[in-house]
Amino acid sequence: MNMLDVKKINNDFPCLRTDITGKKITYLDSGATTLKPQCVIDSIVHYYTKIGASVHRGVHSLGEQATAKFEGSRAIVSKFLNAKSEKEIVFTSGTTDSMNLLAYTLRKQLKPGDEIIVSDLEHHANIVPWQLIQEETGLILKNVKINNKGVVDMDHLQSLISDRTKIISVIHTSNVLGTTNPVKEICQLASQRNIITIIDGAQAMAHGKVDVQDIGCDFFTFSAHKLFGPTGIGALYGKKSRLESLGPYRGGGDMIDKVSFSETTFNEVPYRLEAGTPNIAGVIGMSTAIEYVNSLGLDHINKFEKELTQYAVEKIKEVPGFTLVGPTEGRTSVLTFTHKEAHPQDIASILDNMGIIIRTGHHCAQPLHATFRIPASARASLSIYNTKDDVDHLIEGLNKVNKIFGDES
Repeated sequence: MNMLDVKKINNDFPCLRTDITGKKITYLDSGATTLKPQCVIDSIVHYYTKIGASVHRGVHSLGEQATAKFEGSRAIVSKFLNAKSEKEIVFTSGTTDSMNLLAYTLRKQLKPGDEIIVSDLEHHANIVPWQLIQEETGLILKNVKINNKGVVDMDHLQSLISDRTKIISVIHTSNVLGTTNPVKEICQLASQRNIITIIDGAQAMAHGKVDVQDIGCDFFTFSAHKLFGPTGIGALYGKKSRLESLGPYRGGGDMIDKVSFSETTFNEVPYRLEAGTPNIAGVIGMSTAIEYVNSLGLDHINKFEKELTQYAVEKIKEVPGFTLVGPTEGRTSVLTFTHKEAHPQDIASILDNMGIIIRTGHHCAQPLHATFRIPASARASLSIYNTKDDVDHLIEGLNKVNKIFGDES
């Protein structure tokens, strides 16, 4: 029996009451960004209207309140990921920022000929930063193929690993296929060779429990806006010893210990990786989103979404002309598809006129689309505020696509 009260949850999200062309929206683009519950919005408004001060350096009461909220949020994130300490949590602007931070700081530990392995599943944020430092470091970027289940081919991964492999960086859950990589197994394999592991957790966080100690990764990244939190904020988890091996990423306030014209010494982690005035409201909003998810229960969320996703898979398979990209089993709330005649943008335009919001393009995963030999796709992604009625509305829209493009067989 499902324990989520979806009707109540729907009332928590004011954006669901938005009208498009006189129709209530059916929001199926949570893979791009989730909607925000009122409690998250309220927490951000409360900070700006009742506190407003900066953190860490002020001794006045408002500064102390802001710091308490800010560092309390770090503890909430730490507990949510089951990190050993809140000092293993670095606040960033999101997963892309975290990946760039790691590429920039880890490059000093790399030598010409060293190897980094990523997978064909990766978001561009886990490809491009490594390419940007390739010329500077002389590193070699390798890509591991996926198997017929839509996850990393472990046999191919093992064949790619050599004595020069220094980093394995892979996505936890694919934003195109919805499949989940065997990240624990990957990290165990890497740890045997003292290879640094980085997990892009952006698409995983909202759909089930993440335990970084159980996974065994060195670094884990995520963005709050994929987890019902605000945009422009996220976090990087790192084992304390790994974080301490990283030099500063940016220079400025709060990341320093002492500054003179002859020498600068730096703060301890995580602060030396957080230069400048942080996104305080964003951090508070992120922790409020985590508390909201905790109140619903990730186990309940996972069960609900699996059942809804399977319902959607079966429904889409019945619509002529449409093909799901990737395996039909083992998906997490993502339904990516193509049509034999209609371009994804045409599909999205037809659906938008019906108030149905989906995503089209390559979803920042062009190499994965090349694997399937398709230039683009349409993607419907589900979340806790979606229902079978939403799926049925989508199917109605897909049937309309067929009617317009002359395929109603």
